[in-house]
Amino acid sequence: MASDLGQIAQLLDATLDPTKYKKAEGKLKLEEKKPQFALQLLKIVATESLETKIRLSGALCFKNFIRHNYVDEDRNYKIPVDEVGTIKQELIGLMIACPATIQTQLGEAISIIADSDFWDRWDTLVADLVSRFSPDNFKINNGVLEVAHSIFARWRPLFRSDDLYVEINHVLSTFAVPFLTLLSATDQQIEAHSNDKAALKGYFETMSLLIKVFYDLSCQDMPPQFESNLQHISTLLHKYLVYENPLLATDDDSEAGVVEIVKADICEALELYVTKFDDDFGPYTQVFVSSAWNLLSAIGPETKYDNLVSRALHFLTAIANTTQHSGAFNDENVLGQVVEKVVLPNVALRESDVELVEDEPIEFIRRDLEGSDTDSRRRAATDFLRQLQGRFEQLVTTVAGRYINHYLEQGKTSWKDKDTAISLFLSIAANGAVTATHGVKTVNPLVNVVDFFQLHVANDLISDSVEPIAKVDAIKYLYTFRSQLTKEQWQAAFQPLIQNMGSSNYVVYTYAAICVERLLYLTNDAGTRIFGRADIEPFAKDLLDHLFKLVEKENSPAKMQENEFLMRCIMRVLIVMNTGIQDYVDMLLNHLVGITNIIKTNPSNPRFYYYHFEALGAVVSYGSSAGTLKLEDRLWEPFNLIITEEVNEFMPYVFLIFSKLLELNPSGALPNHYQALVPLLMLPTLWETRGNVPALTRLLAAIIPRAAPSIVAENQVQSILGIFQNLLRSKRTETNAFDLLESVVVSINRAAIEPYFKDILALLFTKLQSNPSESFKLRFVRFYHLVSAKADSGLGADFFISQVDLVQHNLFVQIYLGIILPTSELLARPVDRKLAVISFAKSLGDSAAFAQRYVKGWRFTCEAMLKMLMNPPKVTASTVDDMIDEADVDDIGFGLAFTPLSTCKKGARDDFPETQDIQSWVRQYLTEANTRHSGAIAGFMDRLTDEGRRAMAIYVS
Repeated sequence: MASDLGQIAQLLDATLDPTKYKKAEGKLKLEEKKPQFALQLLKIVATESLETKIRLSGALCFKNFIRHNYVDEDRNYKIPVDEVGTIKQELIGLMIACPATIQTQLGEAISIIADSDFWDRWDTLVADLVSRFSPDNFKINNGVLEVAHSIFARWRPLFRSDDLYVEINHVLSTFAVPFLTLLSATDQQIEAHSNDKAALKGYFETMSLLIKVFYDLSCQDMPPQFESNLQHISTLLHKYLVYENPLLATDDDSEAGVVEIVKADICEALELYVTKFDDDFGPYTQVFVSSAWNLLSAIGPETKYDNLVSRALHFLTAIANTTQHSGAFNDENVLGQVVEKVVLPNVALRESDVELVEDEPIEFIRRDLEGSDTDSRRRAATDFLRQLQGRFEQLVTTVAGRYINHYLEQGKTSWKDKDTAISLFLSIAANGAVTATHGVKTVNPLVNVVDFFQLHVANDLISDSVEPIAKVDAIKYLYTFRSQLTKEQWQAAFQPLIQNMGSSNYVVYTYAAICVERLLYLTNDAGTRIFGRADIEPFAKDLLDHLFKLVEKENSPAKMQENEFLMRCIMRVLIVMNTGIQDYVDMLLNHLVGITNIIKTNPSNPRFYYYHFEALGAVVSYGSSAGTLKLEDRLWEPFNLIITEEVNEFMPYVFLIFSKLLELNPSGALPNHYQALVPLLMLPTLWETRGNVPALTRLLAAIIPRAAPSIVAENQVQSILGIFQNLLRSKRTETNAFDLLESVVVSINRAAIEPYFKDILALLFTKLQSNPSESFKLRFVRFYHLVSAKADSGLGADFFISQVDLVQHNLFVQIYLGIILPTSELLARPVDRKLAVISFAKSLGDSAAFAQRYVKGWRFTCEAMLKMLMNPPKVTASTVDDMIDEADVDDIGFGLAFTPLSTCKKGARDDFPETQDIQSWVRQYLTEANTRHSGAIAGFMDRLTDEGRRAMAIYVS
């Protein structure tokens, strides 16, 4: 029975009510299972008589439905094909007709569909878009271009591949020429409506989208259609880079006008063309450099220009990075103009920055330190000067040094001028990138960062009479150059840094907490912490107590979660203290449980509660030498409430902490409260949320050994294997499937699992036949060795072979020779290689099949075992993934060991660009370093923990 339109609209309205949304969302989940649910949502979005908020809620619901229910990971449709066709047929026209806020949600839905279907299963899309272009209707064009941009922007971060270029060429063959025609037509319409404010604004919005799509189409390579029209395109881009019309100026100093948006879009495109296509674009470059320079020299300090200024500076930075054009800056007078007219106005503290410190201090901190201010003026100006300094080190240092000395002198009476001097010094003192993990790794040899700190900065760290920003500058200086200070120098600076955590100023104590956390994270070249447990133990308890008081100053859930930097510092202190926290575990639990009870009513900051549960995990790991009973009793009530109240954001963490408690005390009967969880863990709905899967798998795998008799007695083996089967279907969860299967094989007696073993093998063999991943083959081989090595428990190689024969007679020969023997030598973890050697040895010594039926196999097995004993493991992508999954929790903290980076979904990486391709980075590092043991992996992962945590916070939520 199809869903009822009116009922769905009521439920969508109810989801906007904080008192009704949970119940409404539950009912919407039921409606999702009915036929034509997606089409009903589109009808609601299209119904103009409904309130806009309901239509927007419908668009959002449609987007999320498509995200989770459109296709599986093998691109098989999960909804009827006729519905798919109708959605594609109706969606473009609907989006174009909707208001802008709804267009955004539908555009994202189209992008999700395109991820799966474009272009081979939606080859009519581009022609459909082109057919809708209008020479004079900006509303229609804006809708079409929004769709185009949502699809083509996917190309920007991708690596080059044949398939990608086939897709791009398919688009260009149909889209490029009409696009250029529309670009010229829009230019003509802007000219024709130069005195019509409403029309002019609409056409400028079209121009902005056109330039964004221009970037999309060029991001991989310059389209030949653009190359043959490059002069015309350059002329048009320059026209709008210098365009002015008072009709489009905004009165609000914080709101960028459409002209500023277009100019910023142009600068972004210019940066791309200078960086990638300078051979072709070079002849047109100089006029843009002059215009960008003039723009930056004349533009005001208002925040509405911030994005434009930063984009223009990015363009000039790209110019400075080219051999062909950078020579123009190799002149003392020119560099003086650069510093005076471009750099100084944009690194200087503005009144709007001071207001942000006072009104939204947490936002100021995030922009300044966390990297969320990539498009800020200060960051862009710093990058520009740093790029010039990299090419002309002596000259830039000399020129900038004069301005630094001038502003230091002025700074004796003006703290703002001193802030400018310090910011300018930071710009030229660092060589290369400033990393999140170690700050500045190498410095400009022409300056002395320690002397500068002692002469000009250190006093502000300890003085009580300076402005808060001056203290922040001092702390930020330590934060930036933390790798350049020796242990002795840090010991002198550490106590004043701690004292600043007692400041009444929000920004000062938060910066101090950030710097302390980064210092405790810092390691030397050998991987040893600069500041360890012994360095902080005398005051760790007081420090933690003070940090908790800062967190708990606010009682509302949203405000309590606002400052994740404080909670991250708490987490880091606990990790560094290790078992040293055992004397005050009760105090820690009082605070952490109290915070849990408050924020669970409205989880709003994933980063905060990630660090919060990291901290709880550290207490669980290190908090008791006498067992976990006390911790279990203390945590059971608040955690059980999270489960019963279905606080979905927290449930993965709860399951993980429960599993850790069980793993710390693996013997004895399963406590009653865990026993009560077992039926809940069997519910399929719990496993449908992918973020729950790693945590649920680990918890169930920890429960099975201690509850094996009751699991068998209550006929729950089949339910567990049903979960295994579901997990095995997806490449994303097949590793979790093996974790569960191994726990069953190790813990459940042969009599209970034998009736299912043939079917288990059939599932595995089917997967092996369908182009399995390398990691799947490794896990299959590990599973074989686990069974083969357990001859004493009634399993062993002969049992495995007999079960294979039930699937297909003599199939074992193919599996053994084709997969098990060649893959075994790829096992890299010491425990896996040890298991394989034991398995081979028992096959050689105890197996009747190898002694009688597979005589040749005996020799092959002996050779394989000797190879494993003689040769070190080979590091591959999959073995790296496995090692990361098994990284030492004591080294890297609680969360990464529970939720490995390999499970991080694309959305998290998009939110935090530094996590993109992090897995391939690890692999490359390990391959080049020829790393051969998991300890080195854990050490490397320790240096990646921050990026991983940020990704995981979004992923798990």
